[in-house]
Amino acid sequence: MPQPTRRAGCMLQPPSRTSSAAWLEGVLTMFEAEGLNVQALLRDAGFDRESLNREDTRFAVDQVTMLWQLAVARVGKPTLGLSRGLAATCSRLGTVGHAMSCTPDLRTGLGTLTRYMPVISDATVFSMSSDPRGSWMSLEQGGGSLPIPRQRTEYAMLTVFTLCQWLTRRELRPLAMEFVHPAPVDERLYREAFGCEIRFNARANRMLLSDADMTVPLPTQHAALATMHTELLENQLAQLGQTSTSARVCAEIARRLQQGEPRRQDVAAGLGLAERTLQRRLQEESVSFQALLDRTRRELARQYLAEARHTLHEVADLLGFVDASNFFRACKRWFGLPPAQYRARLWHDAGGPAVTVPGALLLN
Repeated sequence: MPQPTRRAGCMLQPPSRTSSAAWLEGVLTMFEAEGLNVQALLRDAGFDRESLNREDTRFAVDQVTMLWQLAVARVGKPTLGLSRGLAATCSRLGTVGHAMSCTPDLRTGLGTLTRYMPVISDATVFSMSSDPRGSWMSLEQGGGSLPIPRQRTEYAMLTVFTLCQWLTRRELRPLAMEFVHPAPVDERLYREAFGCEIRFNARANRMLLSDADMTVPLPTQHAALATMHTELLENQLAQLGQTSTSARVCAEIARRLQQGEPRRQDVAAGLGLAERTLQRRLQEESVSFQALLDRTRRELARQYLAEARHTLHEVADLLGFVDASNFFRACKRWFGLPPAQYRARLWHDAGGPAVTVPGALLLN
């Protein structure tokens, strides 16, 4: 399996997260439709083209990010992939998409996506939360040392939106759409793609759909097939090491951190477990809740510090630290450097910060 380039001080512990060959094949199809030379992109990003033909191949998140970075740099189009048609026809969700189509309604289908997203990419966390108007669908990408281009996040969110339309066979209109990155000069293509006004510089990449849309019965629902697909997906999760309680706890911690340091009882409730059950299962895996909290914060800190849009105090807040001084001490323990110095090292190794120009200039 292709490995990411080693960069001083930037290798993840635990090992880098990965995306499936099937999903990447769909991305490459989109690149080709956008006029890119896919063979040259793969060569220059260090990919073995033949490995894409093997279903069980996984690609490290940094290598996939490098592919996106090269594509964005070469296409001369800041809105790469921002097309409903391309998102609908090029995405490759495999068994996850089949399982979603067999569920009784959109909310259940998206719950399936939440559970089995690691099969597509364990570098992406998809989550849902309630709102008086409906449900928010949030997406966060990370797990690597390289800054992720905004186009990669936009394409992933648009893929989820077009998937919702395909599942329901309806023309959906989000009640709200938010992105964490700065606003472009021209927002017209964004409004056309998502069918609503877009809010930028938000705290999360997320979309709000109404309860009426979330409860629409799916015309393809099929209980027996859903059971079959679920069994296949559970086996795939097990092969990826994603069925462990530790992996599930880390994902739940990451989802909750922006609201403050999560308590063990709240994480247990989010996983549908009693607190004692959670504690017992973690003991069986020889790991503590506090160690998983620290591991998750460390991984996210590396990602946030690579992005110029976050101040150090904002990073501390995103990681759920009540006091910024606690974050500073944690950085010295994790990386051997205070956060400002570690950020400077990340930027040096990556050739610059994640955002080097104001957001308003990105679409000039």
